[in-house]
Amino acid sequence: MTTAESPTEGLSALLTEDRTFPPSASFTANAVATEADYEAAAADRLGWWAEQARHLQWETPFTEVLDWQPPFARWFHDGRLNVSVNCVDRHVTAGNGDRVAIHWVGEPEGDTRQITYADLLGMVSRAANALTELGVRAGDRIAIYMPMIPETVVAMLACARLGAAHSVVFGGFSATALADRIIDADARVVITADGGYRRGAPAALKPAVDEALARCPQVSSVLVVRRTGEETPMTEGRDVWWHDLVDGQSDQHTPEAFEAEQTLFLLYTSGTTGKPKGIQHTSGGYLTQVAATHRMVFDLHPETDVYWCAADVGWVTGHSYIVYGPLANGATSVMYEGTPDAGGKDRWWRIVEEYGVTILYTAPTTIRTFMKWGEELPAQHDLSSLRVLGSVGEPINPEAWMWYRRVIGRDRCPIVDTWWQTETGAIMITPLPGVTATKPGSAMRPFPGIVADVVDDAGKPVEKGHGGYLVITEPWPAMLRGIWGDPERYKDTYWSRFPGKYFAGDGAKLDNDGAIWLLGRVDDVMNVSGHRISTTEVESALVSHPAVAEAAVVGAVDATTGQGIVAFVTVKGSVADDVSSGAAFVQELRDHVAREIGKIAKPRQILITPELPKTRSGKIMRRLLRDVADHKELGDVTTLADPTVVNAIGDAMAKPGGSE
Repeated sequence: MTTAESPTEGLSALLTEDRTFPPSASFTANAVATEADYEAAAADRLGWWAEQARHLQWETPFTEVLDWQPPFARWFHDGRLNVSVNCVDRHVTAGNGDRVAIHWVGEPEGDTRQITYADLLGMVSRAANALTELGVRAGDRIAIYMPMIPETVVAMLACARLGAAHSVVFGGFSATALADRIIDADARVVITADGGYRRGAPAALKPAVDEALARCPQVSSVLVVRRTGEETPMTEGRDVWWHDLVDGQSDQHTPEAFEAEQTLFLLYTSGTTGKPKGIQHTSGGYLTQVAATHRMVFDLHPETDVYWCAADVGWVTGHSYIVYGPLANGATSVMYEGTPDAGGKDRWWRIVEEYGVTILYTAPTTIRTFMKWGEELPAQHDLSSLRVLGSVGEPINPEAWMWYRRVIGRDRCPIVDTWWQTETGAIMITPLPGVTATKPGSAMRPFPGIVADVVDDAGKPVEKGHGGYLVITEPWPAMLRGIWGDPERYKDTYWSRFPGKYFAGDGAKLDNDGAIWLLGRVDDVMNVSGHRISTTEVESALVSHPAVAEAAVVGAVDATTGQGIVAFVTVKGSVADDVSSGAAFVQELRDHVAREIGKIAKPRQILITPELPKTRSGKIMRRLLRDVADHKELGDVTTLADPTVVNAIGDAMAKPGGSE
């Protein structure tokens, strides 16, 4: 993915230097992070990370910061701590037991709970006692398949308290996917619920567990939370209700301190071979970095801030920035169960208004959905409490960035566009409020203590204004410790492409100021007639058209050019009826892309569809779109939030026009 192969002349809209926003003066005086953090980390990287680790409570202080045997790292390995104590007990001991830890908002209107740190300590202690009664011991693996309810957080913290590794499986995954993860982790206990609420109706979870466990005879116990009250089959001798086992336990539990390298959790991510990879994270280094990044990236002031990460606990964003980072910092968080439009398309803005949310962290896909719904909905609500806005999950196109800043942040909230991965464990590249200038669509620079670079095919750093592969050149505290049970796969997957450098498949460009622009996965870079074109660049060009709400671009097999660019586009509500079926409008979009990037990037085909296929966590299923574009039989669609979207896309494919 060298610059010579990329149509860089079309990147002017992305890499413009006159759309730079300086650090907000309102943050500078009282900012958690300062320029001195960059300077200190550059001068003594390990010393700076040791300073961040000392924000935690260590039962046995560490004496060595890093033991690095490439590509295997051990951080603070001779220290001992308990992650659950750091997230709960120490805040109660410090006199903050009455502080709200979680404002929980269920999808059904009026279904809310307020949980203080003292409440949370009692809940976690009872759950830890219950798991001990089920035979759970340090080093065991526990599968958690739950909706977005407080008991999910409690279950994770109870596992951490006992030194047992949890493997949270997103509640939208199928029984087959659940079974695969249970088997790979050799989990003996499963924690689940009868179901949750999704799009206004109960959505069952327990039947998928029962189906999965037909392949998992090693599972001896299933702990079930009653959430929806729907009729739920229970297997005698194996299944037990949470309220029967947990609620009657003592609210006192004496925790044990564990080595910093004790496995905290496994989180499975898709692999190119089809077998999911069990990403392994440990305790001391992981908690150090998620706490530091949460504190500094969001300029957290726990006494006054109300923080909302609108992710799902089933993904790494939920692990790091719903559970462990915020709770380690003693923050007050909002946790929301449902979809953005449950109870109305202004549901989010009502939540912000009601709870006085000051920090909002969400995905570009969701932001673009709000763009499609229109500015009038957020305009009806008081969003003046907001002071920091964050973006996570995929590169954000400049138009969505600007809309987020203008409509939601009212042109006064800095935006922190964060790059990181399941494997990195915590935020790696990001601006810092009050410190870093920002550019719409750019993640800007590495977090202090992180050493990243953009390299060419030979692994050599590229010059400013050029693109290549994003690599991390020094170990970091929250890095994955391996792939569960497969150290060779770990080395081959992440360390073989550029020896001595971590590479997990993302492309990036440096602009003329040295700011980093993420281009998405390298396998989302299309090769059209020998020219490498990023799907993100084409998507940004399409969304910059005033009529386009959202776009997803894939490369399809083309006998002439190698790959052809196929775009799936949704149109803003107010103009959809006027333009969505017109061949002239499709041609207008193709010409618009040609103007923004260059003729080589003009889509071969543009399909106008009412919706894009998304998982229940809000991510666009580009794999499915590639299958559609290549006229292949569709694979697993069980994780789609709305499976009927596939039919709409099929209808769009059947329409004539849209290509040359």
